[in-house]
Amino acid sequence: MKAEQKIAVVAASALALSLASAAAQASTASASFNEVEQCYGISLAGENDCAAGPGTSCAGTSNVDYQGNAWTYVPEGTCESIQTPYGNGSLEPVERGE
Repeated sequence: MKAEQKIAVVAASALALSLASAAAQASTASASFNEVEQCYGISLAGENDCAAGPGTSCAGTSNVDYQGNAWTYVPEGTCESIQTPYGNGSLEPVERGE
């Protein structure tokens, strides 16, 4: 086998492995996205995923740390075990004196 052919075979193999890896990673990302829940009152100011109350538009617009009406995505089943200085995370908006 000529050197050019060997390089072509190695390059094609590397490309095939890369594509297979990317496909597997995309599949895993899709599956994990379905296994998350919205958790209120745990995000730091400006780091929420959405729902930050009146005067805000959405992601990244929370005004204070642990804002009770701002949520962020967390792995399913973990929200209420996340501890903050104001209590645990919640699956529903919480009153925190915002």
